[in-house]
Amino acid sequence: MKKRSLLLLFSSILLILGACSKEEDKQSNQGSIDDGEAVGGYGSIDHGVDEKGVGFNMAGGTIEEAQNIPAEEKTEILDTFQSYIDAFNHKDIDAYISLLSPKSESFTIEDERALLEETFKEYNVTREATDVTIVKYNENEAQLFAKLKTTFKQIESGLETKPTGRQVTVFKKTDGQWKVDSIYYIGDEEKK
Repeated sequence: MKKRSLLLLFSSILLILGACSKEEDKQSNQGSIDDGEAVGGYGSIDHGVDEKGVGFNMAGGTIEEAQNIPAEEKTEILDTFQSYIDAFNHKDIDAYISLLSPKSESFTIEDERALLEETFKEYNVTREATDVTIVKYNENEAQLFAKLKTTFKQIESGLETKPTGRQVTVFKKTDGQWKVDSIYYIGDEEKK
């Protein structure tokens, strides 16, 4: 039941994105996988997290890299983020799931897998990340900012939309490895 509700929510949001209502573009959206994505549930498109956990305001301004990141940790975090994007774009569900924190309070692995399977049946979805910057770091948590362009193409109809936005991916150290723990996303206002 929850899977169907999430799929209906995701489909509804895609229709809304296609309409590109200016009023809705002004609202802050949470998302993950990745981003121009669905709002209000748990899953690979929206991990249902609260913006208060992010260490800076995503509404604008300059993005500065954290200064206290050891070189090896920086490389590991950036590599994990790139693997996360690549696994999603290649529809490699097992690889994607392996990068998620099993201890996350924002989503469950089972719900993520189910939503990914349903999403990839209905849509070709890809993400492109730019301006990737680690903005907050300590030995157990890192926050990575990126601008995202997500392309949604419905397989059956061919309808396509390409929302853009900004995302903070929160990583936590789990058994010595950086894992995606939560996602914060805000969509950009459509330019007319």
